[in-house]
Amino acid sequence: MSNKPARMIVLSGPTASGKSTLWRHLVRHPQVTFSVSATTRSIRDGEEDGRDYRFISEEEFLERKERGEFLEWAKVHGHFYGTLRSDIEEALAKGLNVLLEIDVQGAEQIQNSGLPFVSLFIKPPSLEILHDRLRNRGTESEEEMALRLKIVEEEMACAENYDHVVVNDDLEQTIAKVEQILGLEVPA
Repeated sequence: MSNKPARMIVLSGPTASGKSTLWRHLVRHPQVTFSVSATTRSIRDGEEDGRDYRFISEEEFLERKERGEFLEWAKVHGHFYGTLRSDIEEALAKGLNVLLEIDVQGAEQIQNSGLPFVSLFIKPPSLEILHDRLRNRGTESEEEMALRLKIVEEEMACAENYDHVVVNDDLEQTIAKVEQILGLEVPA
């Protein structure tokens, strides 16, 4: 990847597809940095403000959106999420590939941003396995899980809009395949 110009790496997929685990591995590569999205949702156990997300109020989010500060934004599962344009432009100017873990709405906006990108959609092997992963994660209430599962079919229908679709049935194989697609060398 060092021979290629810096670009955004857009990573999307339904809830519990393994996106977060995948991005945490990919950012170990020296040419890849993670774009920390802003969100209005509450912080979860184990998350850190500024590392996993920028946790901000809905009022601040809407003010920044109104000023045009977001490269992409969406309201998902009742909360706002967005990527600050300044963060992306700064990383690209430094020659870094910027990994964005974003939903399908945000990915569509990125396609129209005029900035270089490659897009990957991560799919679970089946809806049953996705449901089991979500339940085993234990971070959402039954009501939140039902809302997330309702959106999954809509998200899965968007997979054809991505440059690459990868089925995450084995994490190590998925990581290897994505590294190959991106031209990343395995970190030491």
